[in-house]
Amino acid sequence: MSSLAQPLVDREDLREQVDTRLRAVLAEQRTVLAGISGDADPLADAWSQMLRGGKRLRAAFAYWSWRAHGGAPGGAEAASIVGVGAALELFQAAALFHDDVMDRSDTRRGVPTAHRTFAARHRDAGWSGDADQFGLSAAILLGDLSLVASEDEFLRAVRDVPAAAVAPARSLFTQMRTEVTVGQYLDMHAQMLPWTDDFDADERRAREVVRSKSARYSVESPIAIGAALAGADAEQLATCSAFGLPLGEAFQLRDDLLGAFGDPEATGKPAGDDLREGKRTLLVVRAMRALGPVERAELASRLGAPDLTASDVEKMQRTIRETGAVDEVEQLIETLSGSALATLESSGLSGPAVETLGDLARAAVQRAA
Repeated sequence: MSSLAQPLVDREDLREQVDTRLRAVLAEQRTVLAGISGDADPLADAWSQMLRGGKRLRAAFAYWSWRAHGGAPGGAEAASIVGVGAALELFQAAALFHDDVMDRSDTRRGVPTAHRTFAARHRDAGWSGDADQFGLSAAILLGDLSLVASEDEFLRAVRDVPAAAVAPARSLFTQMRTEVTVGQYLDMHAQMLPWTDDFDADERRAREVVRSKSARYSVESPIAIGAALAGADAEQLATCSAFGLPLGEAFQLRDDLLGAFGDPEATGKPAGDDLREGKRTLLVVRAMRALGPVERAELASRLGAPDLTASDVEKMQRTIRETGAVDEVEQLIETLSGSALATLESSGLSGPAVETLGDLARAAVQRAA
């Protein structure tokens, strides 16, 4: 995240409050796992590693939307929204465990992914069986544990919130998790399809993945959940979506640019990671549309190839830049984020909390990691 966003997430001690709640959840889970078997300790260690990083952006969007819609800092209601923020972070951890398995990623935030860590543990110990399969299975189970914990934490957080506010928030939380799961499938499905000259269909699929896999759960849903818990009405929740969805799309499109061109020191992933994984992002679709048949076939043959060298990645990056696709995506980010901010400005909301929400929106699309 950009340097601008870090102090924004720290305002009203939000990051520390969310982190404190996450540490409490992990301590509880360590006790539960230890009570089942001492052999489960590595699961708690890997879970802690995943939760240790992260921007806390989802928690921040939920909290500052809650504040913008009338929530007051301090007290039991504020503790509830902090708990919901922790639930959102637990859900993100679950999604990342599973995403790393499906993408066969080697690193996450600069350290080995969970499935690679458990595969290495298997090899180092000289255990029988397939080390890689053991690692994949352990990571899937870690994702399941974090998914269950996200539900438990959400229910704990809202137990004293009026039922009229909990009902829409719970519905949004449930829908968000379904959308991400389907979005993961759509992402995987798109990568399996052969390239054709139907770029309109490719672009439609890429935008569907952006919205369902990331835009809604990263931005739109946290904003709407926070507003719902503050007692927002149907019209206000519709405004939250009109603000949050285009902002979430812009957020993910920035992520796509970083996945192709980001600095590994900042992103914690190899250079051109999305190109190595063969992601069918809007960036790649726009590049393929602009290329001639020969260049298109060459780029398609390299996307996701298991033996890509650093030189291959650099050539792909250069090809994509030369098509103008990067500039097109940057322009779309500007258009989407501009639309989102215009909606916020015309929402009728005002005050310092709304200003912080707007600042978070800008930081989300101006980040370098």
